[in-house]
Amino acid sequence: MSNILNYIEENPKQTQRLIGLEYEQLQQLILNAERLHHEKQASLESKKVRIIAGGGGRKPKLSIPEQIILTLVYLRHLTTFQLLGIQFEVSESTANDTFNYWLPNLRELLPSSLLEQVKKNASDYEVVKEILTEYELIVDSYEQVRERPGDNNEQKKYFSVKKSNHTFKTQMIILPDASDIVDVVAGEPGPKSDITMFREYRSEFDAKQRFKGDKAYIGEDLITTPIKKPRNQELTTEQKEQNKIFSSKRIFVEHRIRSVKIFRVIQERFRLNTCKYKQVILAICGLVRLRIRALILPLEISSISSG
Repeated sequence: MSNILNYIEENPKQTQRLIGLEYEQLQQLILNAERLHHEKQASLESKKVRIIAGGGGRKPKLSIPEQIILTLVYLRHLTTFQLLGIQFEVSESTANDTFNYWLPNLRELLPSSLLEQVKKNASDYEVVKEILTEYELIVDSYEQVRERPGDNNEQKKYFSVKKSNHTFKTQMIILPDASDIVDVVAGEPGPKSDITMFREYRSEFDAKQRFKGDKAYIGEDLITTPIKKPRNQELTTEQKEQNKIFSSKRIFVEHRIRSVKIFRVIQERFRLNTCKYKQVILAICGLVRLRIRALILPLEISSISSG
C-alpha cells in the first residue's frame, strides 16, 4: 500500500484536503471505477484470440484505489509525473500512463453537468429542460492560461488581450443556489466574447429559459444583467442598490467556479497536451458535482484499501 493511501486510511478526515473529495465520496468513486475497469477488461478479454491461458504477464504495481488516488492527486495538486512516481513508488512513465488511463474513465463515471447526465435519455432530457425554465439560471465564464501554440494562426486565435496570454475559455451555467452545475462548455479560444460563446450553445436549453449574467452579457435579451452606467453620467443611489442586490444573487456562480479551481490543474497554466483540456475540465466538473452531492454514486464497500 502506498504512503498516500495508507495516510488516507489512517486520517480519513484529511481526504478532502488531499484529493478534493470526502473519504466516503472517494469510496463511492473507487467502487464504481473498479466496476467499470473490470467490465472493460472483460470486454477486451472476450475479443482476444488466445494461444495460452489468461492470467499471466506482469502484475500492476499499484492497486486500483492507488491508481485512482494518483490521478486525483495530480488533478488536485498539479505535481510533476516524476514526483508523482516517487510518491507512489513507480516510474515516471507508469505514473503518466496511469493518469492517462483513468482520466477518460473518470469522465465516463462522472457526468460534468445535469444536462450531460440526462442526455442519454431523450425523454428525461426534455423534462429536465422544461423544469429548468422555472429558474433563472446563472451564467459566467473564465479563462485559463495555456501553453503557447506553435502555429502562428493558432497563436492569434488563442491570444487574449485581457490576460496578455494565450488562453482557453470555459462557460459554466448553474442553478440559482449553486446546488448543481447545469451545463459546461470548455476549451473555447480565450478571446471569444462571453456573449458570443453563450449564443453558440444557447440551443441546449428550452426557448423560454431565462438567465442571469454580468455586464459581459449586456445585449442578450435572454440574460438579465446589472444596470450599466450611462456614458458621462453616474448611476443613481437606487440603481446602485439594485446592482448590489443583483450581484449578491449572481455571486453563486463565482463560488462554483472557485470550487472547480481548487483543482490546481485548472488554476494554473495548463501543462498537459492541449487536446486533453476539455476532458480534464469536464472530469473535474464531475468531481465537483460529486463533492457537492449533486451527483450520487452507489456505495457498497467500507474500505478503499481493497481491489
